[in-house]
Amino acid sequence: MPGPRNYETFNRPSTSSSSNESIYQIARKNSVVLDAEKAALFDQNCNATKIQLASTNGIIDKNDAPERKKRKGSPYRQILAALVAQLGTVNTGMVFAYSAIAIPQLKANDSAIPIDDSQQSWIASMSAIGTPIGCLFTGYLMDVLGRKYSLIVTEIPALLGWILIFYASDVRMIYAGRFFTGLGSGMVGAPARVYTSEVTQPHLRGTLTAIASVGVSTGVLVEYTLGAVLNWKTVAGISAIVPAAAVVLMFLFPETPSYLISVNKQQEARESLQKFRSTSYDLNEEMDTLVNFSNKNNLKRLTGLREILKALVQPNALKPFALLFLYFLIYQWTGTNAVTFYAVDIIADSGIKLNKYLVAVLLGVVRLASTIAACIACRRFGRRPMTFISSIGCGVAMLSFGSYVSFKDQLSNYSWIPVVCIMGYTIACTLGFLVIPWIMIGEIYPVQIRGLAGGLTTMSTHFFVFTVVKTYPMLVSSLSQQGVYFLYGTISIVGTIYFYICLPETKNKTLQEIEDYFSGRNNNLHTGRIAVSKPKILEVKKGQTLPT
Repeated sequence: MPGPRNYETFNRPSTSSSSNESIYQIARKNSVVLDAEKAALFDQNCNATKIQLASTNGIIDKNDAPERKKRKGSPYRQILAALVAQLGTVNTGMVFAYSAIAIPQLKANDSAIPIDDSQQSWIASMSAIGTPIGCLFTGYLMDVLGRKYSLIVTEIPALLGWILIFYASDVRMIYAGRFFTGLGSGMVGAPARVYTSEVTQPHLRGTLTAIASVGVSTGVLVEYTLGAVLNWKTVAGISAIVPAAAVVLMFLFPETPSYLISVNKQQEARESLQKFRSTSYDLNEEMDTLVNFSNKNNLKRLTGLREILKALVQPNALKPFALLFLYFLIYQWTGTNAVTFYAVDIIADSGIKLNKYLVAVLLGVVRLASTIAACIACRRFGRRPMTFISSIGCGVAMLSFGSYVSFKDQLSNYSWIPVVCIMGYTIACTLGFLVIPWIMIGEIYPVQIRGLAGGLTTMSTHFFVFTVVKTYPMLVSSLSQQGVYFLYGTISIVGTIYFYICLPETKNKTLQEIEDYFSGRNNNLHTGRIAVSKPKILEVKKGQTLPT
């Protein structure tokens, strides 16, 4: 028997509470729950609507406050789990930045392992060969081992790679180490994001999932800082601590409730959910949502190669794949990872008079701050404007950088200009390119093939990373340093035209609306296509003569 409720009544126009409740029930029945996150968000919105309707009736229920609090579990447990799960992304950033600090030391006259230009390009790009291979296996691992143990397994190649580099006696051991660290980087990205999204509630999920990008930028900053004061072997040894710590800490956390439900372990799923929320949290509603979502997806799961291939060539899969394929191609060929992987050499060759390692550290700080700003901005601004900021900003910065390098002897008194250019480039790139396409991977693919299509997109992206990083020294030799920057800047500016015409705005759109857009069932997503009016056809009515 529920206890008495305390109400405060105000003199406001009243409406029928029964009709309000019926509105709520109709909305519940007619809603299409596309995934667990949107289901939970829908429940929150409905509860908020009920509170607003009660206010309209002049009634506010004081006892609703503790009920609303019970809907939110302990944020500290969820934040801690997300931070540990995303620890591997810090290692990814360290892998990206390692070549920038190691190559200048290996090229020095007193290097224990001297290298030439060809070898330096392989050291930089070898990790980008391992990364797409890691992406290929990670989906299978998550299905077989679960999210938790996939995260543990993915750290083993990274740990092995750093150990190989630390004990390297020739360049081949460095190659092997770079390959394995890249393999681990490719494997960890998806499990880290999936684990985070499955253990967090909707009001925390977006922010905590975005920690992945912050983690990568943190790793870049850490590696630049270590490389400024330590030799390359010591840096490799210290870097090994991160994957080792990730392995140990992940054993302290349970498997995700969603995965446990998918393998018919509902009691363990309930216990897991309780650990991620709190003892006072009412699990029933969230458990029902997770179970219903799992049952729905199991009914739609694709089986067989022919069925998968058929789904992949449908317009609602092929069109978004082509869109993101070209997005990532343009993004990578604006030179972002050439700057990251060769930062110290680029700074040294550009005429900057400051200490090259100090500037690299400042670059890492700017990248980290910009990544945090981008994660905040993407909640407020659309995908299109943030992409335009990146494409135009990167283009202007690179063209300006190339212009300075062309006349650096005459402009030696203005050595602050390349610093501004490279910092501005980093800010512009981070605000859009580093965040937006990764968000869109989870938005624009149909749920049936989202994992597979997302994996193929990620693989193609890291192939582009390899081509950019591997070809940078060769392009500098053939086009000159400024010629390469002009190339990157031109690609970025021209890419803006593609983004304006083809990139749809997906912010605040449901997954169903996005899928319908790519299927051709609606045109509700905004792009920059120029509307062409259809010519009017003159219809001749009965008894009417055509003008002569």
